[in-house]
Amino acid sequence: MNNLNHLAIGLKGESIASQFLIEKGYEILKTRWTYKHKEIDIIAKHGNILVVVEVKTRTNNQYSQPEEAVDIKKQHFLSEAVEAFIQEYNDFDEIRFDIIAIILKQKEYTIYHIENAFEPI
Repeated sequence: MNNLNHLAIGLKGESIASQFLIEKGYEILKTRWTYKHKEIDIIAKHGNILVVVEVKTRTNNQYSQPEEAVDIKKQHFLSEAVEAFIQEYNDFDEIRFDIIAIILKQKEYTIYHIENAFEPI
């Protein structure tokens, strides 16, 4: 798969994930928010909880599940980036880190929402 296809798949997954969260009552605050070289796919609000969402999209799960790609290094990056975000937006009682894993198959998809997937590092 070339980088263009990889990017297109990722963007499609982020769009699906955003719509999924909106339908579950989340307010999307930012998508693809960046701090230095770190990016948070989706920053949402659910009640008074700030929800940091890492979206992993794959076209198959033959070798691994998409959520397995959120390793310790990625968790650390997300933790650092959200620290910068809350300097500007600090009206939340708590912060939660979620993963949304999506398997895209032609025009269908399967979505898994893993709430509280990891603790900040």
